Amino acid sequence: MFTLSGNAWWILAIVLALGIEAFTLNLCAIWFAVGGVGGLIAATLDAAPTTQWIVFIVVSAVFLVLARPMAKKMLGTKQTATNADRILGEQAVVTQPISNASAQGEIKIMGQYWTARSADGSEIPEGAMVRVREIVGVKAIVEPLTEGKEG
Repeated sequence: MFTLSGNAWWILAIVLALGIEAFTLNLCAIWFAVGGVGGLIAATLDAAPTTQWIVFIVVSAVFLVLARPMAKKMLGTKQTATNADRILGEQAVVTQPISNASAQGEIKIMGQYWTARSADGSEIPEGAMVRVREIVGVKAIVEPLTEGKEG
């Protein structure tokens, strides 16, 4: 039967962790590859298997705690506002009566037509002025403008 030495197991673990990291690109397995290098060094120095595992766990944990925040900061994507974000808080006119119960309603805002739903479930008539509170999927969630809410 085929058996692997301690060093071969650690090399296999490193390759596996690097493969997972290359496949996901989410910084989820690189820490274990570095820990595997620590375990490989311990195995090369003829440390007991328990010691090898302890080295692996400690090195992985230390590398995770110290390097992950920096790596996430450097590699993190910056959220870019989309055109849809521009309508949040803006006023719009109701072009089709809004009724959550019958799943209908439309507003016109910044020259674009949006499917709309009422934030509080109330019906809003055509021609009414509303303010966009949030976007859920492709629907604008709106609230009617009243004298107290306009400014």
